[in-house]
Amino acid sequence: MTVQLILESKGRDVATVDPAQSVADVIEALHTRRIGALLALDADNRLLGIVSERDVVRLLAEQGANALARSVGEVMTRSLVTIAEEATIDEAMGLMTQGRFRHLPVVRDGRCVGIVSIGDIVKRRIQDAEREAEDLKTYIHAGG
Repeated sequence: MTVQLILESKGRDVATVDPAQSVADVIEALHTRRIGALLALDADNRLLGIVSERDVVRLLAEQGANALARSVGEVMTRSLVTIAEEATIDEAMGLMTQGRFRHLPVVRDGRCVGIVSIGDIVKRRIQDAEREAEDLKTYIHAGG
């Protein structure tokens, strides 16, 4: 099972933010879209950074309400871990677990082509387990 299959199922749309936007704008976008992270991309879809709910909470805890006026470019995570479409779901889970993050940009030829979350991966793993269980039931009832 590959990351590409997840993207084909869920879509390749990526929620983005301009580095010049404020943290307040990020909060509104995260809330409105019901998502956990926004990617900052340049005009060629190359990753500049990511800002997540966790980043916002940490920033608010450290700086209080003053953090809301800060720009995304000042606060986003710039050193990103990424993954290729050909990578397996297990590889993606390993990266997320090791790095303790929940969103993983997917890149091809240096350009962002999607993003997977830990929720996307768990959903796919559950679907696969259910499908396997159903296949086993069918096999057993058919006299295997």
